[in-house]
Amino acid sequence: MTVTVEAPAVTPFRFFDLRVVRTRRLGPSLLRVIFTGDELAAFNGGGRDQSLSLFLPHPGQDAPVLPPAEPGDDGRAWHAAYRAIPDHERAIMRSYTLSGQRRGPGGTVEEVSIDFVLHNDDPAAAGPACRWAEAAAPGDQVVVLGPAIADNAAVRCQPPHDFDHILMWGDETALPAALGVLAWLPAYASAHVWLEVPHRDDIQPIVTLADVTVTWLVRDEDGPSALEALRNTPLPDAARPYAWLAGESGTMKELRRHLVRERGYDKRAVTFVGYWRRGLSEDALRAQPAAQPAAT
Repeated sequence: MTVTVEAPAVTPFRFFDLRVVRTRRLGPSLLRVIFTGDELAAFNGGGRDQSLSLFLPHPGQDAPVLPPAEPGDDGRAWHAAYRAIPDHERAIMRSYTLSGQRRGPGGTVEEVSIDFVLHNDDPAAAGPACRWAEAAAPGDQVVVLGPAIADNAAVRCQPPHDFDHILMWGDETALPAALGVLAWLPAYASAHVWLEVPHRDDIQPIVTLADVTVTWLVRDEDGPSALEALRNTPLPDAARPYAWLAGESGTMKELRRHLVRERGYDKRAVTFVGYWRRGLSEDALRAQPAAQPAAT
């Protein structure tokens, strides 16, 4: 008799204890923080717009305060225990995009990076994650709930396998995700991309194999709005178009309506993610039933 033994299932997400290695300023509004940790050998990001949950300590704490993760827990019991910790003690949780993962000679991940928007032009918009990043120093401890397998639900950009053109729009909060998608695009694809940043010095290099037309919208130069820029641009007559939109929630809904109603896109071919909502903190956004918190 032959007995078949199935390989044990790997949980898509797990907690990683990380510490800061270094920081690097990318522009007036952007700061990259690079982390390492002994557990990163089990980290396996899916690229593109891979998101994760970042847990930060409060000022005066050496490390974020979290309940233990119990084996077999589907997350509900852990989240209830997390919410039971007093507000001023429990770790600050924010959603961010993985901006990079560096592998060592053996192929395992040795460092991961996250890009933070600093909101220097609007100090009132600077939340606890922004303030933490500006003060981050080597050795500072955080916890990340991140992917253990590359094929995970926190990669939102999922075009059909036979797509031939992708339309992309993102503001500075979606910049790491947009750059990740562009780096992933196959050589046979074409793309029209709009990226909005506060200042010209926030513009980042583009690395891609695809045939890409990129338009940078610089906010302090009083350029067109996102909708104006998109509406005034002729697009190729693609057979299988796909759209990926990420940034301020209200703007994403407006752009999606334009693509579906005026450009004839199939609703199922438009992925849109509200990373933030004008006038609301992420905590307030999470409290709303329709919230889609993700990324930077």
